[in-house]
Amino acid sequence: MKKLRWVMDGGGFWDLDISTSQTIDGLARAVPGDPLPLGLSRGIRLSRPRQLEFMHRFMNAPLIPSYSKPHGLSLHRLISLPFSDDWVLFLLGQFNLQRFVSSVKSSEEKPKGVSSWLKTFGRHLQQKSLYALGFSSEFQLGENDMLFFGLDAYDDNEKPRGKFVFHHKFPEHDLTVEAVSPGLFVDNNTGNYWDVPFSTAVDLASVTTSDSSIAYHLSAHYTSGSPKQFQNIHNHNDRVPPSLLPGLAFKSAVSYRKKVGIWRSEAPKLKLVQPYDVFLSNPHVSASGIIGAASTAAFGDNSARAQIEDGSPGYFLQVSGVKSSFLADMFASVSFTAQHGNFQKPFLDLTRFQARLDFPSGFKFLSAATGLTQDLLNSQKPSLEAVQAILPNATLSLQQQIVGPVSFRVDSGIKVDLKNPDWPIHALEPVFALEYALQVLGSAKAVAWYCPKRQEFMAELRFLET
Repeated sequence: MKKLRWVMDGGGFWDLDISTSQTIDGLARAVPGDPLPLGLSRGIRLSRPRQLEFMHRFMNAPLIPSYSKPHGLSLHRLISLPFSDDWVLFLLGQFNLQRFVSSVKSSEEKPKGVSSWLKTFGRHLQQKSLYALGFSSEFQLGENDMLFFGLDAYDDNEKPRGKFVFHHKFPEHDLTVEAVSPGLFVDNNTGNYWDVPFSTAVDLASVTTSDSSIAYHLSAHYTSGSPKQFQNIHNHNDRVPPSLLPGLAFKSAVSYRKKVGIWRSEAPKLKLVQPYDVFLSNPHVSASGIIGAASTAAFGDNSARAQIEDGSPGYFLQVSGVKSSFLADMFASVSFTAQHGNFQKPFLDLTRFQARLDFPSGFKFLSAATGLTQDLLNSQKPSLEAVQAILPNATLSLQQQIVGPVSFRVDSGIKVDLKNPDWPIHALEPVFALEYALQVLGSAKAVAWYCPKRQEFMAELRFLET
């Protein structure tokens, strides 16, 4: 999920694109958070058709499985038609194996003989609900420009999904323009998926790899039509997130990031032995921090903001009689990484731990901390609400090599609920994954992950990610 949203893949505040097996495209957008920018700011990633093409050609995987509730187990196959070095057409097919098996089992037919069985299977295979087709095309328009078109067609119960993406690389900047109809969004709080009839976004983001740098994000997001629930696995609530309602939103953020190396191993590596992943070949301990501010100006129905018990976070301004609002806030994050092993030996040569503490609302934190300090100075017992308000959002990650290029990884958010003294600590949306490092490519891996909360399984390909 969330590109497995590895703890240190660029900061946890941006609304990242989310990997999902609910659609052929394999992507969903996070419901835009207020006032944080859209996930397009992270730049382009390897598309789902490109991932499947690589697995078919270089990993001897003719069929790629996925699982999602309520669709069940499906198999994917891609055919690529390169017309030139800069233009390729992809045809992606999905076969719902679980639905096919259930259809055969529930059939009242009792075939006798091989030919009778084949005819029965043939009739079941003619069901349109077993298939989904995806058509997409990528155009490389020069060294710095990429154009992507996609259309996914499902059975009669689902509307086809169209997507257009244009990506341009400026010096130290990324520009992305995306339009989808309908757009698939997921609410991270409830796990519900939402279909927005039409959504388009323009995003400009600075790009830096320095350990000490300032970054900024600018984006515009337009939605139209009434959102409809795509899936409600947990039935927490069916209220439409306000940011998905029709309207136009302008978002901006600026942040400062600092990374500090605490310790780095000086022990020599094994000679003439290439690490399974060059990015995971140096034992070290490091820490980093991010602090910044973000703002959102919304016009239309999406300017409505859900009122929460302790009030809207940050600075909130809404004009009476006009469907518009402005929201600004600060944010911060502190992360810690520790790694043991060079990932060169066949067994147990990589143990990696990562932790991140997020403070998504600086105003809310400062307000709660001020009240808590006053209570202590007045010798009053702090309220649970005040203590709860200053607790950060925590994310933990642990990766352990099992054998050779294979490692096991688990990521999970951690929630502390002081109102539940019997069980105050809860795991939020854990993701379990097996990673297979593609040693010949330096830093690439095939990842098979499972998310129990969303009941989704997916196999993906990642490059240059830790």
